[in-house]
Amino acid sequence: MKTDLSKVFSISGEQGLFTYVAKATRGVILESMITKKRMCAGSDAKMSALSDISIFTKEDEVKLREVFEKMKIELADKEAPAGKSDPEVLKDFFGKAFAEYDPNRFYVSHMKKVVEWYNALKKYASLDFEAAEKEDADSKVAKAGVGDSKKSSAKSAEAKQGKGAKGASKAAAPAKSNVPRKVIA
Repeated sequence: MKTDLSKVFSISGEQGLFTYVAKATRGVILESMITKKRMCAGSDAKMSALSDISIFTKEDEVKLREVFEKMKIELADKEAPAGKSDPEVLKDFFGKAFAEYDPNRFYVSHMKKVVEWYNALKKYASLDFEAAEKEDADSKVAKAGVGDSKKSSAKSAEAKQGKGAKGASKAAAPAKSNVPRKVIA
């Protein structure tokens, strides 16, 4: 089964990774990959989807999915070094697996998180990711819709003129005056 990184979250202050279960009234329901316990994370929780995380390189940024794929090639079936490994071990590992990282902006603390996430995904989920396939499908849909742009722009022009399916639009409210009111004392 493929892993969708947009549904895998890291929560500040919580151990491990969490998968999205459902939307709740005041947040989202997440399930721990390790313990399988569910929790409700409120809107004030500092959560990050793994699909939104990027790693700094010397020239630009690279999505975490691509870093995981390079790590997978380097490691084959082995696990990544533990997060509590010596900093030099982590730097050497990333020097081999992801040599283009920027050592001035991708710190050892970041490396620890990445290897812990990699090992958690390897153990509790899958290192085959859905995101690449979704991006390809989205680009195909976008390319297929290119010919329809004239039709959609004509529809939007009609809607702006009030000739859409719902009929005439309401008249706009008059603009407020910038003239200050007189104060009578």
